[in-house]
Amino acid sequence: MPQVALHLILILGAMSAFGPLATDMYLPAFPMVGAGLGADAGQVQRTLAAFFAGMALAQMVYGPLADRLGRKPPTLAGLAIFTLASLGCALTQDIGWFTFWRFVQGLGGCAGMVMARAIVRDLTEGPGSVRLMSQLMLVAGIAPILAPTIGSGLLVLGPWRLIFWVLAAYSAVLALVVHAFLPESLAAERRRRDGPLGVLQVYLRLLGNRHFLGHALACALPAAGMFAYIGGSPFVFMELHGVAPATYGLFFGLNAFGIMLVAQANARLARRVAAGTALTVALGWMSVAAVLLVLVAATGIGGFPAIAALLFCYVAGIGATMPLGTALAMAPQGKVAGSASALIGTLQFGLGAVSGWLVGALHDGTAVPMALGIAVCGVGGLLAKLVLAKA
Repeated sequence: MPQVALHLILILGAMSAFGPLATDMYLPAFPMVGAGLGADAGQVQRTLAAFFAGMALAQMVYGPLADRLGRKPPTLAGLAIFTLASLGCALTQDIGWFTFWRFVQGLGGCAGMVMARAIVRDLTEGPGSVRLMSQLMLVAGIAPILAPTIGSGLLVLGPWRLIFWVLAAYSAVLALVVHAFLPESLAAERRRRDGPLGVLQVYLRLLGNRHFLGHALACALPAAGMFAYIGGSPFVFMELHGVAPATYGLFFGLNAFGIMLVAQANARLARRVAAGTALTVALGWMSVAAVLLVLVAATGIGGFPAIAALLFCYVAGIGATMPLGTALAMAPQGKVAGSASALIGTLQFGLGAVSGWLVGALHDGTAVPMALGIAVCGVGGLLAKLVLAKA
C-alpha cells in the first residue's frame, strides 16, 4: 500500500478512539454516578445505551456529508458537538439530563470514527486496507487500555464529573490538531452531489448488497456483543464479584490489550491468509467463547476466573473482526466510502444501543443478561458471515 505518514495514523487513531474513551473512562465511576444523581444501576447502564444510540443515528448524516463536503468539515463539526455535550455531562444534576447529554455526546463523537474509516478507504485498498485498519485498531486500542485506569485515577483526584471535563479538553485539542495537520483526502472532483432521495437510494443499495451487508453485520454484531460486556461488566465485576474500581480498570485494560495483540497479528497475516477465511475463524472462536460464557454465568461453574477468561477470549477477537469485516465490506464502495462507513457504524452502534439497553432492562442481579447479550451478538455475527455474505 502507499506509505501512510505516522502522524496521519496517530490522528486517525485518535479520531477512532472516541467510542472507547467516552464509554470506558466513566465505567469505574458507575456507582458514583448513580449515587450522585440518585439513579439505580439500570438507569446508569442506560446512559451508555443513550450514547450508543446517538453514535448510531448521527453516522447516517455524517456519511453523506463526508461524500459531499469532504472529510474535514464534518469531523470538526462533530468534535465541537462532543466538546459541548461533555461540558453538559459535567454540569448536570439530573440522571435524565445526563442521559440526554450522553446521547448528544454520541451525536458528535461518531464523526471522527466515520471519517477515519472513509479516509482509510480513500488512501488504501485490498490487503493494504486491512493492514491500515489493523494499525488504527492498534493505536485506538490504547484508549480502552488506558481509559478505565485514567478514569479511576481521576476519581482519586476529584469527583466523577472531572472525567467529562477531561473528555471535553481531549476533543477540543483534537479539533485543533485536525484543523492544522489532517489533510483532506477526498478531492473536489470525487465528491458527490446527491440530494436526500439520492442519499436514501445509496443506503438502500448498500443494504441490498449481500456482500456489503453480510460483512458489515459480521463486524457490527460482535462489536454489539462487546457493548453488552461494557454495559454489564461494571455490575458483574465490581458489585457482583467485589472487584475494586482500580482493579476493574486493570481487567478492562487486559481485555483491550488482547484486542491490540490480535489486531497486530491480523496485520502481519494480511498478505498470507485470505481475509474471508481469517474472519470466519475469528467469528468461530468468539462464538464458542460466548456460548461457554452463558453456561458459566448460568451455572456458576468456574466462578469469576472463568468469566474473566472467556470475556478475554471474546473481546480479543474484536481485533480481527473489526478490521477484516470493515475492509471486506468497504472494498467495492470507493465512490460512496463515506456512506458505507456511516452505515457500518450505524449498524455497530445501533445494535450496541439495543444490546446495552437490554442488559440494563433485564438486570436481575446475575451475570446472565450480559452473557446472553454477548452470545446472541457473537453467534449472529458468525451466521451473517456464513449465510448472508457472498464468498
